[in-house]
Amino acid sequence: MMVSFIDTNRIELGVEPICAMLQIAPSTYYSFKSRPVSARAARDVVLGAMIKVLFDANYGVYGARKMWKAMRRAGEDIGRDQVARIMRQMGLQGVRRGGKVFTTRADKHANRASDLVERRFSAERPNALRVTV
Repeated sequence: MMVSFIDTNRIELGVEPICAMLQIAPSTYYSFKSRPVSARAARDVVLGAMIKVLFDANYGVYGARKMWKAMRRAGEDIGRDQVARIMRQMGLQGVRRGGKVFTTRADKHANRASDLVERRFSAERPNALRVTV
């Protein structure tokens, strides 16, 4: 997150002044930029492409649990939480059955208390405003 911010603003502000404001050492930024991609990140890219193919092949309805089972059937040794993490990073989400459950319905004809504070809930001084439900 901070590295992308530094990359965006490094031309006009410089790396060292940005790092000073963020209170991180410039060497931290440079070491992150020169570090090779981790094995997990490289595998996530490959698995992400496979998940995307399976997700599209199944009409975009599979959630993490069904996608995990589909990946296992495809011969990939992958964990359910790993599938969920990769799907979350890619913005993929399965379809849920049913609609939203409404447990309470407001009575439109009931008497309501008047709004004496006019939706201003911050007080200028202690004990100046008391609001209850």
